[in-house]
Amino acid sequence: MNVVDPQSLISTLGIAGVLAVVFAESGLLIGFFLPGDSLLFTVGLLIADGRYVHVPLWLACLLISIAAVAGDQVGYLFGKRVGPRIFSRPDSRFFKRENLVRAEDFFRRHGGRSIVLARFVPVVRTFTPIVAGASRMPYRTFVWFNILGGVLWGCGVTIAGYFLGQIAFVHNNVELILVAIVAISLLPIAIQFLRSRHHSKVG
Repeated sequence: MNVVDPQSLISTLGIAGVLAVVFAESGLLIGFFLPGDSLLFTVGLLIADGRYVHVPLWLACLLISIAAVAGDQVGYLFGKRVGPRIFSRPDSRFFKRENLVRAEDFFRRHGGRSIVLARFVPVVRTFTPIVAGASRMPYRTFVWFNILGGVLWGCGVTIAGYFLGQIAFVHNNVELILVAIVAISLLPIAIQFLRSRHHSKVG
């Protein structure tokens, strides 16, 4: 099984594996490299195709949303408990301080909305709830944005895969579509990186 290949992961572990990945990517420091967006899109596509995922679309959306919200809750509580000590943690294979700093900057610029917006930005969505907890964001505020973001992301991307997967071109070019999804997902990070380089050169 290849954990970064959505179809390989789903065919091996089924919906349980999908939920585990969503939970890990949403709130565990080690989950940032997992294929969240492309995974959900593939789930929807395979439900429409009747392969590997043998649950109704509505149930898949419900379970994925719950896993996403639960993951962010864990991330928030971890950030609140550990707090600033996270930022002094040394780099390792699965932890890079630059990812946490990027999420902190994202959180500072967008405030509470960052919890929703971060859902659609790989890497940032893993670290934003941790930053929210470390920043002592009011818990009630966090829960509201967390539920909203988890449902929009979990249902939206999965439903998109379900309906677009029934289009002949998409169905016949799954690998190309998944590459495009990953590229689009990483676009905000690339733009931010280029802006940072530009500002550093100007400074």
